[in-house]
Amino acid sequence: MRALLALAALAISTPALAADGETTATQLVRRANTGATVAWDMVSELTTRFGPRPAGSASERAAARWAAAKLKEYGFRNVAVHDFAITGWTRGQESVAILLPHPQPLAATALGGSPATPGGAIEGEVVSFASLEALKLAAPGSLAGKIALVDLAMPRGGTGFGYGYVGRVRAFGPSEAATRGAIGFLMRSVGTDSHRLPHTGSTRYIDGKVPIPSFALSVPDADQIARLEALGERVRVRLSSTASYQPGAITSYVTGDIPGSGAADEIVLLGAHLDSWDLGTGAIDDGAGVAIITAAAKLIGEQKRHPRRTIRIVFYGAEEVTQPDSADVSGRAYRDPRMAAMAKHVLAMESDEGADPIVALAVPDHLKGSAFEAAALRILGPLAIVPAREPPGRGGVDIAPLVDAGVPAFVLQQSASRYFDYHHTADDTLDKIDRTSLDQNVAAWAGLIWLAADGDTDFRPRGTAK
Repeated sequence: MRALLALAALAISTPALAADGETTATQLVRRANTGATVAWDMVSELTTRFGPRPAGSASERAAARWAAAKLKEYGFRNVAVHDFAITGWTRGQESVAILLPHPQPLAATALGGSPATPGGAIEGEVVSFASLEALKLAAPGSLAGKIALVDLAMPRGGTGFGYGYVGRVRAFGPSEAATRGAIGFLMRSVGTDSHRLPHTGSTRYIDGKVPIPSFALSVPDADQIARLEALGERVRVRLSSTASYQPGAITSYVTGDIPGSGAADEIVLLGAHLDSWDLGTGAIDDGAGVAIITAAAKLIGEQKRHPRRTIRIVFYGAEEVTQPDSADVSGRAYRDPRMAAMAKHVLAMESDEGADPIVALAVPDHLKGSAFEAAALRILGPLAIVPAREPPGRGGVDIAPLVDAGVPAFVLQQSASRYFDYHHTADDTLDKIDRTSLDQNVAAWAGLIWLAADGDTDFRPRGTAK
């Protein structure tokens, strides 16, 4: 409410458009909160028209061409769809059930990249571990013929702080279990909800393959197994999956520019990803991000004068999947052909945490306390955005390869109090997006990006190549 009242005051008191960057950025914040529907219309059409958009699928490719048409319609220049090949993965039919002590179905879903179960199904006794580290302590061969379960819960937190730590179970648990002889792998979903909706997500290929069938249990079903074990029961389960691979599947990323008016060769890159998991419609992950950065950049492009630097939109493809030879195929597909131009990428940002309110701005440590950060916080303050406690790190999955190549990253941190209730589940649908919060995101992005793109601040640490 405080943020909305402050914005109302801005709407009344903001003077006519001025030339200096901070005034223009402030006005963009105000304009983004006046009920424009670009972001909502885009995420609504994307998720309704195309539904789920698994990497390498026909729906993902169609969405990329639709998105390119939207960028052209909105006035972006140099719009292009860039195709590249990946190993696709299709879920097929799947089921998980307890056989002993008494038969009962379990709500579970295969992890991305998991192979089909040999012979149609596998059965085995469950051996549970409290963490990935506990699994690693199991002796070689000790899980022969068994199914490993890592039962590590993700804590609920305002910024999703536990996701990276608990997510390691999904990434590395299957290979660690296979090394010790397991024939299958189960894990508690990486999520903060209590619904019988399991959370999928990719595991890692090891030596070019995912070694054993691997599944995520919904939180209540992981609890069910834990209670059976607490009663002294030995639990035996049956796993079934017809998952398959599609080598040579085609995915795409889309680029479009708002050309700069004075230093057009310098690029401020805004990223989000078009692909989604197959269970829901990819509204919060990451249709919202696609819509937010598009609406913000479009608003900037409508100014009578463009900012000095070029603003580049990148809708990444295949963000959700790992590959037999890589864990960051999406970001590298954009970066690698442009390595010679990395010095001209002055800043990268990514929107990939849904549409709940932005609460903090993270800038690299060397910019803490700078004149730029102070101006940014003056612009973002009316939106109830404060300085982040932690630096931006690698910025996000898609822009991480750019950061590895020396491009600075900013992060507009969002509240994640609800995000991991729905993340990677069948509940990732349009109704989870709050339109007021979506507008707040667009406002924050528009104001901050104008300030960054219209100025001449060098965001790299002193002494590094420009």
